[in-house]
Amino acid sequence: MTFAATVITLYPEMFPGPLGISLAGRALERGDWSIDAVQLRDFATDRHRTVDDTPAGGGAGMVLKPDVLAAALDSVDDGRPVLAMTPRGRPIDQARIRGLAAGPGVTILCGRFEGFDERIFEARPHIEQVSLGDIVLSGGEPAALAVLDACIRLLPGVMGAPLSGAEESFEDGLLEYPQYTRPQEWEGRTIPEVLRSGDHARIAAWRKSMAETDTRLRRPDLWERHSGARVQPASGAQRETKD
Repeated sequence: MTFAATVITLYPEMFPGPLGISLAGRALERGDWSIDAVQLRDFATDRHRTVDDTPAGGGAGMVLKPDVLAAALDSVDDGRPVLAMTPRGRPIDQARIRGLAAGPGVTILCGRFEGFDERIFEARPHIEQVSLGDIVLSGGEPAALAVLDACIRLLPGVMGAPLSGAEESFEDGLLEYPQYTRPQEWEGRTIPEVLRSGDHARIAAWRKSMAETDTRLRRPDLWERHSGARVQPASGAQRETKD
């Protein structure tokens, strides 16, 4: 099954962009995934091909019109998940990426200017509003490229080693452990002895410990979720009730 990506954007020339090279590019050539960049202006109804207007209530910038957005989305909506890239959205995580990569593909709406008219989300409630994090970009295109890259690398056969996508940050709720490679010594710093020991059990234990330590220090939010999940009662545990 080919992973089909559709991107609705004012700048279709930005796609496939960096996704046309390296592993993603080779996968695109093989037909492991496909991409269709749809020009939003093609769905405007006036002779100026207007896609935006001033904010209701006043304010700076422009807002993407809901009628144009809906016409563009309805033309390609075929049951695949629909994401709208917006800083007002929920930060997307690796679990959602894995879910998308396991499906038939995704349609992505790229925001611009001051964003989307809110009524598009009321009228099309299946749209997921997502962001890359607590940052504001000039448009949704770079975010869409990042989301697609995260999905494509998980498609079967895209990465070389089967474990390449398993032992990474966020896959088990932790940051990835530190990595080292040759030379063994560099500027007076050596690769940790445990990684040179050949003792796979010791190496695994060291990596797990380092992943936990780094997550706790660098991402306390992840650590709280991870450590909290480990102490949750079993699903069959009895709960105290009151009469």
